[in-house]
Amino acid sequence: MSKRVATAAPAVAMTVVSMVLTLAVVVMWLGGSMPWQIALVVGLGLDGGWLATLAYERRLAAQGDHSTAVTTVGWAFGLAATGVLVAHALTEDATGAWLAVSWLPLGAKALWLVHGMWERTALTPVALDAIRGIQQEARDEAAVARAQLRAQAGTEETRLTAVTEAGARVARVQAKTAERLSGAWSTLEAARQGEGTARALTCVTDRVAPGAQPRWELPVWGPYEPVPALDAAPALSEGELDRIVTELHTGETPPLSYRELSLRFRAAGHSASETRLRAAWRRITATAS
Repeated sequence: MSKRVATAAPAVAMTVVSMVLTLAVVVMWLGGSMPWQIALVVGLGLDGGWLATLAYERRLAAQGDHSTAVTTVGWAFGLAATGVLVAHALTEDATGAWLAVSWLPLGAKALWLVHGMWERTALTPVALDAIRGIQQEARDEAAVARAQLRAQAGTEETRLTAVTEAGARVARVQAKTAERLSGAWSTLEAARQGEGTARALTCVTDRVAPGAQPRWELPVWGPYEPVPALDAAPALSEGELDRIVTELHTGETPPLSYRELSLRFRAAGHSASETRLRAAWRRITATAS
């Protein structure tokens, strides 16, 4: 209620000023040609008609209704009041000063029109709170989205920086390695083509193969042929294993320890697991004792 009164205060103030000014002008203008009491009644009638139509319009607006006839009569009273002020201004010496205030009735009428439009579009406090909540939620979501985008952009920038730095380090290492390999290869080529190398090789090869031309070829990197694996030795049976362990054990005086026997067994080219060899040694030593 207080907010509605506050919004209507400018229109009320301009209405009061325009009514007082209209009444004073009518009394001053018509007081010279008729009794001032009659001029006062004329001014009050003009202001009263203007105020009555305004009250009717406000009542209809409060009910959510509108009457074109009442609105037309109200604007007619406003135009009449403005016409009186303009006519009085044209008969006075200070015409500009009086014309400057002749718009007040129409201005008051326009302010009431604006106030009526505001009332038709006004919202309840509950609706205003709901709108504020929706707007705040939208601002929060936008802020969270901006923060997520900034975080993702920072993470991507950090990742790209790390990848770029790692790639730069790898490139530097590869460049240094290539440079070292190139230097080493150049050194080998210079040594191969050098006269001192040929003389040194001649001194060696003449003693081994007289008349041979020394030639030192650089190693060639390329595919290689794998060396075939050696065939595994056949597994020994229990009897053969006992016989070999007996020969090794009794072949020395004093008899060999297990460690020495194991070394002799492996050195002779025989193959057996450590578990089988130790079991055979225990059987032989147990029989001998």
